[in-house]
Amino acid sequence: MSNAASAPQINVSCNEITDPEVTFYKKEGFVLIRNLIPAQDAALLSRETMEIMDAIGLPLTALRQTTEYLEGSGLDSLINSPRLLALAAKLMGGPSTLYMPFTAVKSGGGGGRFHFHQDNNYTRFDGPGINFWFALSPMTEDNGCLQIAPKTHLKGTVASKQGDDGHRRVVNDPNTFTSALMNPGDCVAFSRLTVHGSCPNITPDPRVAYAVQFHRNDVNARQEDGSYVSLLEKPKWKIGPVKAISRPKTEKIEGH
Repeated sequence: MSNAASAPQINVSCNEITDPEVTFYKKEGFVLIRNLIPAQDAALLSRETMEIMDAIGLPLTALRQTTEYLEGSGLDSLINSPRLLALAAKLMGGPSTLYMPFTAVKSGGGGGRFHFHQDNNYTRFDGPGINFWFALSPMTEDNGCLQIAPKTHLKGTVASKQGDDGHRRVVNDPNTFTSALMNPGDCVAFSRLTVHGSCPNITPDPRVAYAVQFHRNDVNARQEDGSYVSLLEKPKWKIGPVKAISRPKTEKIEGH
C-alpha cells in the first residue's frame, strides 16, 4: 500500500466541460469525453484493475465486477477526484455524491454479450444519476465496446426482466444504438436512464474498463418495501478504499 506522499494521483482533465457538451448530454443521454485522463494514467489504472481481477478471479463471463479498490491506489485517486465530482455535478445540474465505483472487465476469448439495460432497472432512483465509464484499454466492436441507445433516457425507467445471466435487461431492445469506440483515457458519461449494453469480446485479450457512478444530492432510492429514502441519509453501498482485495462470495455484485 502506498503512503500519502507516494500515492499516484490521477489527473482528471481540468478543462471545463463545455456548454454544448452539457446540452448534448441532456439531449442524447450521454456524452463522449476524449482524453479525460492521460493515457499513462489509464495504463496504470488498467494494471491496477487487472491486479484486482487476479485477486478475485476472471472467469469467462460477460462482465466481472467488484466495488473494492485499494487505499492509496490510482483508482482511489480517480474515484475520489474532486474534478470528477465537479463534472458529475455540472452534468446533473446540482451538488452530487459518489454512489458506486466498480470494475467493468470482459474476459477475452469468451466474454459474452451484456444485454441492453438501464442502471435504473436495478436500484430505482427518483432523480438524476450518472455513470462515468472509463476506457482503460482500446474499446472496439471486436472486444465488446459499450453500445448506447441515444435519447432513451427521455422515456424514463422502461420495463425490464431478469436475464438468464442473472442481470436485468430491457423487455424491448432499442432499434438503434451507437458503439462507443474509445482509446485508453477516454470516458463516456451517460444517464442512469440511458439504455446501454455491450457486444461479445471475440479477441484473446480482456476488455478493461472502470465505472464511477454518482447521484445528485436530492435523489431518493426505492427500497424493497416500495418506499423511497434519501441516498444521502441512507447510502445503499458502503464505499471506500480497502487495505486488501477480498474474493467475493458470489460471482457478481447485486446490480447497480
